[in-house]
Amino acid sequence: MTIEVTVQDARDTADDEVPPSSSFTRWANIAAGEPDEPAQLTIRVVDPEESQRLNAQYRGKDRPTNVLSFAYGDDLLPAEAEAPRLLGDLVICAELVQKEAADKQCPVSDHWAHLTVHGVLHLLGYDHETQQQASDMEALEVGMLASLDIQNPYEAINE
Repeated sequence: MTIEVTVQDARDTADDEVPPSSSFTRWANIAAGEPDEPAQLTIRVVDPEESQRLNAQYRGKDRPTNVLSFAYGDDLLPAEAEAPRLLGDLVICAELVQKEAADKQCPVSDHWAHLTVHGVLHLLGYDHETQQQASDMEALEVGMLASLDIQNPYEAINE
């Protein structure tokens, strides 16, 4: 799957630096794996208020979160065979990315990459509701991030 990424910065104030769309495109395509069909993805960069509103509305959790994934599903595949598949939307809270990267003492660009890979895997059907699912998804993420020379983001968490 070759993913075309559109980035929307929906924040009122843009204090935190957002990576260029070329970085998001690279990270999303690493998560998607071998190209076999074109796809489209929108990444919406938001402030904590929008993140909290969406998290409460769609997940019943009244707090901001770092990344939300909204898959379009197979029922929204384009009618024409040549048209790109509409993969879904990722909503990423820039303020939380900055805070979490500082807390983990990792480069903020590495954390953007991790959340993008994590979100795209969700769009592709991966989840972490069970321990086995979490282990499988984590292993995929760690391998994909290693291909970008990014350290295992779970090492500090698991120690």
